[in-house]
Amino acid sequence: MKKVLLCWIGEADVRASQRNRGGGLGPIGQAVEKLAFDEVFLITDYSDDRVAEYVKWLEKRSSTTPQLHKATLSSPTHFGEIYEAAVRVCTAALGEHPKQVELTFHLSPGTPVMAAVWIILAKTRFDATLIESSQKTRIQEVSVPFDISAELLHKPDAQLRSASAEKPIESASFANILYRSPVMERLVARAQRVALRNVPVLLEGKSGTGKELFARAIHRHSPRRDEPFIPVNCGAIPQGLVESELFGHEKGAFTGAGARRKGHFEAADGGTIFLDEIGELPKDMQVRLLRVLEEGEVVRLGASEPIRVDMRVVAATNRNLIEEVAEGRFREDLFYRLAVAYLTLPPLRDRSGDLGLLIKYFIEQINQENEGQPGYQRKKISAGAKNVILNHAWPGNIRELQNTLRRAMVWADGETLSKQDIEEALLPSFDKGGEDILNRPLGGDFSLPALISEVARHYLQRAEEESKTKTEAAKRLGFASRQTFENWKKQHGA
Repeated sequence: MKKVLLCWIGEADVRASQRNRGGGLGPIGQAVEKLAFDEVFLITDYSDDRVAEYVKWLEKRSSTTPQLHKATLSSPTHFGEIYEAAVRVCTAALGEHPKQVELTFHLSPGTPVMAAVWIILAKTRFDATLIESSQKTRIQEVSVPFDISAELLHKPDAQLRSASAEKPIESASFANILYRSPVMERLVARAQRVALRNVPVLLEGKSGTGKELFARAIHRHSPRRDEPFIPVNCGAIPQGLVESELFGHEKGAFTGAGARRKGHFEAADGGTIFLDEIGELPKDMQVRLLRVLEEGEVVRLGASEPIRVDMRVVAATNRNLIEEVAEGRFREDLFYRLAVAYLTLPPLRDRSGDLGLLIKYFIEQINQENEGQPGYQRKKISAGAKNVILNHAWPGNIRELQNTLRRAMVWADGETLSKQDIEEALLPSFDKGGEDILNRPLGGDFSLPALISEVARHYLQRAEEESKTKTEAAKRLGFASRQTFENWKKQHGA
């Protein structure tokens, strides 16, 4: 386990390096002399000439070369700027293997606000040991016997001012979609607009992001709301039955076909058919689906005469259909026919500010589900447990969050879910192997510049989506100015 010390450089530390002023070792000097650290990360807003000599002085007393990180602060007590600088350095210290790093935050150097930020980070986002020192007590570990909820720290400033209020929903049809994040606000607004138009919709998103929830909301908000909504999981139909299930069949069309049967397309006449996992549809059925979309007709298996159908198609997939088309696994003409309205549902980790709302909703829902069961006690959640949830990646998205809370609430003995309850309810993560951006195979079509541009485009677009202005987006990415943000966009085609 690599041990890393993180701290701000304070006045007492700078004075310690100026021997003629008798400053002693200073808080940081005491820490590196008494405790063994593999790395030391120093943060400062001092000018280079003030800290250069200090870093050289400290290096002689440390077993490692201190890493200096400059921060631009408008004030040494500006909470937001100090918090953002500390988070950046913590992330850098954890590197590519965070589970192999043990963090220690030194509270004594710097201003009281800097110390307060270290405490907040240790109790919310980063598992870290807190230490303090003085000339009298020397180095000692600090115990902070309370938990802080990190929920508000995951929201932009504008959201902090209205954190107690849920995002108003313009249409009751979308009332089941809970959100506060800007990315979801824009997505819901687009879905509401397209719902009123009789065009196909393609929903793309990872498993558990709520594609069927959106499909149902679009149907309820459309002029077809009083007609049938027919959900079909294309991946769950046995391959030999796909044609019969979708298009129907006549009596005697095949062995076992004892009576005429309507298919899903006919059942959806006048309403909406939801084709979930459309990417699983066999190629021959893709051709037939394209004809249904273009002609508005279906032909039952075993029949020769077409039947007119008037339905809206909403399709969904957890695959990247553009890549599927490029690889020849999905028809290009069908893709463009379906993607008239193309909506991408973000993973839960990109919905900044939504987790707290979803936690509250699911806990109440699960409490109501279990209220009548023998011995069940209503549950609430502790700040420590909520912080575990807020800092988890949630690869299974909303579905994984809901089921994790359900497991934890069934297993927990008391009325309050603890940090341990949530940690024990989390499922092990799957090894993505070659999908990891750091483990892609070299050679062949591999291009490092293209990979770097891919990562840059992702974060540039995400920052712009989640920010109200480009200046705010630049700040969230660690850029010095809006112009730098614009230059990166041009360079990487974002």
